[in-house]
Amino acid sequence: MAGLSALGSFEAMGTPPRARILVVDDDAAQLRALSDILPLEGFEVLAAGSAAEALALLPKHNVDLVLSDFFMPGTDGLAFLAKARQQGVRAPFILMTAFGTLDVAVSALRAGMADFVTKPIDASLLVHRLRAALELENLRSEVAVLKTALPDGDDPLGLIGPSRCFQDLLSTARRVAQSSASVLLLGESGTGKELLARKLHVDSARRAGPFVAVNCAAIPETLLEAELFGSVKGSYTGSNATRSGRFEAAARGTLFLDEIGELPLGLQPKLLRVLQDHVIEPIGGTPRAVDVRLVAATHRDLLAMVKAGTFREDLYYRLNVIPLRVPALRERSDDILPLAEHFLERFSRENNRHLTFSADAVSHLVAARWPGNVRELENAVERAVVLATSEVIEAADLFGGGVTPTQGKARGLAATVLDAAVGLDALERAILEEALERARGNVSMAARSLGLSRRTMQYRAGKLGLAGTEEP
Repeated sequence: MAGLSALGSFEAMGTPPRARILVVDDDAAQLRALSDILPLEGFEVLAAGSAAEALALLPKHNVDLVLSDFFMPGTDGLAFLAKARQQGVRAPFILMTAFGTLDVAVSALRAGMADFVTKPIDASLLVHRLRAALELENLRSEVAVLKTALPDGDDPLGLIGPSRCFQDLLSTARRVAQSSASVLLLGESGTGKELLARKLHVDSARRAGPFVAVNCAAIPETLLEAELFGSVKGSYTGSNATRSGRFEAAARGTLFLDEIGELPLGLQPKLLRVLQDHVIEPIGGTPRAVDVRLVAATHRDLLAMVKAGTFREDLYYRLNVIPLRVPALRERSDDILPLAEHFLERFSRENNRHLTFSADAVSHLVAARWPGNVRELENAVERAVVLATSEVIEAADLFGGGVTPTQGKARGLAATVLDAAVGLDALERAILEEALERARGNVSMAARSLGLSRRTMQYRAGKLGLAGTEEP
């Protein structure tokens, strides 16, 4: 049982609370030790002393992961996996064995094992592998749900992103869509608020009706009232015909008012009446009922505007029945690459090209802050597709040939190091230690994060007396 006392903490990897693990081992001492220690790391444990006992337990319990010994009397780990799959068990399997040969590992992975650990068990490494396997399974499940929900495996609206915060937003939006309540979308410019408004419409009972979008900041104040509520011929100078407004155009559908914070104070009472009484009043005309679901959006702080007297408090509370905040792209960094790949595929198809990102371009895409959010990323990819001189898009194609985000960070870091008079050896040690710590001691992962080969990483770490672990 060497190593089972040296447990580390890996909470940052995002394991679901109380993930249930079925531990299967004919070694009673090891089974007892794992059953005692794994709950201390936040896992719920079911224990079985044989494959037969485990197969009897599986139909009675939902398990998130199976941790099984390889060499067991009667049924080995691979045969156990095959029988569990026949029962419909889809949970990931991790094998434990004292015979850590390459052949066993290859056979296990080909058979569908998620991972492979050798005995004696290094408990900190085992916990890391368990959490990593669970996190990967969660991502796969989320992708499967999205593909099932969409006709072609991709969101036709472009609402793409596996990050937890974005998926939580979409999940909430699906529930909100079924109601008739007003929705206020909050977030920076370029985050995709209009796309989310369209999703609320598509997922609602009003999907057969029209979706009408109005940018309140793009229409002159003198024309906005007629644009929204309509007007009667002759009701104001230049009104040569009776016209319907956007509220009537959106009848039995959804009206999206973007940049609602720019709505003039004088028009706010008319909008408030629509929300309260479902009645509009065209300029020069008589009141008439409308059946419209209102979704509004803003990048401004409406509550601060209320306090400043530039936005009506009663209107704010009518709009803010269900607020949904769309996160900035820097808050959902896991979504940058999937979005970039989506835009690359779309613009490549439109321009009849077959392009890919270089490894350097990918690094810079993920490192950028994207103050313009998804819109800025989309524009950068489109520009790169049009201007790229080869079939591989480089960082310079994305960022206009200037200093890329990573270069800018590196230069800032270099200046800091020089100012502090830190020696190169000390700097290299600090960088390698940080990379190994972030990779939980895994040399291969640390090497990839630094753009080094595993051999180079091993040499540099060994030269400085730094130790790490390796994947079997």
